Amino acid sequence: MRRWMIMLGLGLAACSDTPQWTSLSGEAPLVIAHRGASGERPEHTIEAYALALEQGADVIEPDLVVTADNVLVARHDAYLSTTTDVAGRPEFADRQRELFGRNDWWVMDFTATEIATLRAVQPMADRDPSYDGQFAIPTFDAILDFVDAHQAECGCTVAIEPEVKHPEAFAAAGLDPLPLLNQALLDHGLFAETAPVVVQSFDAGFLIRMNAAAPVRLAMLYSSPDEADGNMNGYPLEVVAQFADGLGANKSLLLDPDGSSTGLVEAAHALGLEVHAWTVRDDRAPLVGDSVEDELRALYALGVDAVFTDFPATAVRVRDEM
Repeated sequence: MRRWMIMLGLGLAACSDTPQWTSLSGEAPLVIAHRGASGERPEHTIEAYALALEQGADVIEPDLVVTADNVLVARHDAYLSTTTDVAGRPEFADRQRELFGRNDWWVMDFTATEIATLRAVQPMADRDPSYDGQFAIPTFDAILDFVDAHQAECGCTVAIEPEVKHPEAFAAAGLDPLPLLNQALLDHGLFAETAPVVVQSFDAGFLIRMNAAAPVRLAMLYSSPDEADGNMNGYPLEVVAQFADGLGANKSLLLDPDGSSTGLVEAAHALGLEVHAWTVRDDRAPLVGDSVEDELRALYALGVDAVFTDFPATAVRVRDEM
């Protein structure tokens, strides 16, 4: 199994006058901008990713879906109504249809050129809608171009952690994301085990295919042992460690209500798997403690290797304070 050492080269090693972190590498945990700085900007936009980097995030996370003409674009869902202005576009009214038990507009019914005409909106009703309609939906290539430009400007390394959404459903429709993803990484010099890239998915079958086809590091997402689509496809952790390099785990699987460890972080680390915990949100009740800062401190002290957050500035500040 390949070691998942995304921290290398990011300059996050703990200073000599600070305690040793209990992450797998002993280095400070990474802050992953979940869909960008999605608490403050419409998610999965270049502007959300840019704000996240301004706030000190180490990693940006684009969710990837596939258009009708085989282009990877950044959306959390295969449907478009909640995160774009498609419902108000009369030219696309006839594209609405029922699929997977939902009546909506679906990314696989649009070309990349058509997706480019849409504008992003804030999907959460209790968050700031003032940026709605201002920002475009980026392709994965556009995101990688943005990362290249930012790195050239700052002289730093920006890691990416793309999540491939519904890969087998897209593949069954003739829109397999795997070769598209591999080609994009190859085009940007990221098709290597040492590249600052981790590809994540809830679909073990996709990760197994990816493991056989690409050198990049992989993470198995895990939401609940009781969810058919989020239980590591029924594989025990020991099997996951044979095709993945890390575990992207729901934070509720890591901490008991009293803040003690469930033992999952320790079990994953014993197998050489890093643990990236999701998702910390400033505007939601914390899993443990009285504040999001308490929650972050508990996760960092537990030894997670990274946290996904909608508000990178807070996660960076708490990490720096520790």
